[in-house]
Amino acid sequence: MIALFTKTYLLMINDSKIMEEKFVHVDDNKIRYLESGNSKKTLVLLHGLGASAERWTAVIPIFAEHFRVVVPDLIGFGYSDKPLTDYTLDFFSNFLEKFFIASNVDRPIILGSSLGGQISAEYTSTHPQNVEKLILTSPSGVMKQATPALDAYMMAAMYPNEQNAKNAFELMEGSGEKIDEKITDGFIERMRLPNAKLAFMSTILGLKNAEIITKKLQSIITPTLIIWGSDDPVIPIQHADEFVAAISDCRFFKMDNCGHTPYVQEPTIFASKVLDFVLSN
Repeated sequence: MIALFTKTYLLMINDSKIMEEKFVHVDDNKIRYLESGNSKKTLVLLHGLGASAERWTAVIPIFAEHFRVVVPDLIGFGYSDKPLTDYTLDFFSNFLEKFFIASNVDRPIILGSSLGGQISAEYTSTHPQNVEKLILTSPSGVMKQATPALDAYMMAAMYPNEQNAKNAFELMEGSGEKIDEKITDGFIERMRLPNAKLAFMSTILGLKNAEIITKKLQSIITPTLIIWGSDDPVIPIQHADEFVAAISDCRFFKMDNCGHTPYVQEPTIFASKVLDFVLSN
C-alpha cells in the first residue's frame, strides 16, 4: 500500500537555499525525504549505509538550480521507519519503486553512494526504462572482504558514541582533517533510534548473502558515470574496474585526494562532474 500524501516542513540549506522536508507512507512505513528545486527533471540522491539525506547537504543547492532534487532517507535509515524485516537488495529495490510512485518521481536521474550506489545499480538493471541516467559513487557490490575503515564504521554503528564515530569517520574520509561534529553527532543520534542497529546489521547480512553484482551490471544499458575517491579506504578504488568493465555505456572520473564521500570533501568539483554528465546529450 502506498499513501500519496505528504507532510511538509521548510528547512534551510547553507542559510540561503530553501528545501522541504516531506513524508510519505510506503507499505505503512513513514518515509522521510528532502526536496529542493522545481525543474521538470528529477535528480534522486541515495545515501550509503547508516547515513541519511543530510549526507548530501553540500551538493543539494548546486543540483537544485538545475533539477527537482529528491533525497530520501532510505527505509531502515535516517528518520524513516525501520520495520522488522530482511533488508535485502530486492527489498530496497522494491522500496525504491514504491517510493518513486509515492513521491511522484518519473524517470529520474539517479545518483547513489556506496550502498545507495548498489541499490541504484540493482534497480536500474531491472528497470532500465525507468532511469534516464545513472551516477554511482564508490558503490558497494563487488568487494568481498571488509576493510579496516568499514570495520570501524560497523563498530560505531553498534556502539554509537563520540569516540567510535570520530574514529570511523576520520578513517573513511582519509584526509586527516577534523570531522564536522554535526556529521558524527547526527550519526550517533540516528543509530540510537529504535531498530536502527537491527536495520544496519540486517543490511550488512543481506549484502553478504547477495551475489556479486557484476552480472547485473552487464544488463545496464543506461548511460552511467562512475565517480570514485582516489584514497577511498572503505571501498578501495581498484574495485571501480569491475563496474567500468561491466557497464556498456560507462564513464569514469577519479576524485583525487578524496575518501569515501567526495561529495562531502569536494562538493563543487563533484557537482560539476555530475552536471557535465547529466546535462550533456
